[in-house]
Amino acid sequence: MLVLFIITLAGTLLVQMYLRNTYNRWGKVANTARLTGAEVARAVLDANGLHDVPIVRVKGTLTDAYDPIKRVVRLSAANHDQPSVAGAAVAAHEVGHAIQHAQAYQPLQIRSALVRPASIGAQFGPWLVIGGFFLGAAGLIQVGIVLFGAAVLFQLVTLPVEFDASRRALVQMNSLGLVTQRDTAGSRSVLNAAALTYVAAAAASVAYLLYYVLMFAGQRD
Repeated sequence: MLVLFIITLAGTLLVQMYLRNTYNRWGKVANTARLTGAEVARAVLDANGLHDVPIVRVKGTLTDAYDPIKRVVRLSAANHDQPSVAGAAVAAHEVGHAIQHAQAYQPLQIRSALVRPASIGAQFGPWLVIGGFFLGAAGLIQVGIVLFGAAVLFQLVTLPVEFDASRRALVQMNSLGLVTQRDTAGSRSVLNAAALTYVAAAAASVAYLLYYVLMFAGQRD
């Protein structure tokens, strides 16, 4: 368990470091159109008929998100205000989620439905597995595995949702003439680095789930 924890933690930290470095690099490069992230987001939203979706400036770094419940695009201060390649890419990515929502993109709908069970599973599943192991209660381990499985499923469904949002972002920016070839290369680098964080999270979740399943199998034997 300790070895698995160290490996997944190291992998996660390396991916996060790569994302930060890539984001910081392209965050210092102005996009050719000199458009802020907010302006890029507004242009893509309007081009897709989403005039009623607001853009809100929020505190923090890389705290950007699309809220499907309130239907609002939230951009971190730097991405909202600055005309950087990274800011434009991140903004367009979040708008990609808004477009998914408007078009009833099925993986996004599935992910939204899994939010609550995944939260419960991630919070209580591991404790039930560990508790069941020390108590010698195979049934408790099984319940924990099922709960944690919901969190793993959420992570797996997140992958196509995020990849598709990045694809939409690049297509939209290019079709609207918001980026040049250099901007596109930088945007792709930022979005690919961000995607790796989701891949790492999914891989770590799957690894833990397999470990819990092995614990359950060993308990039964």
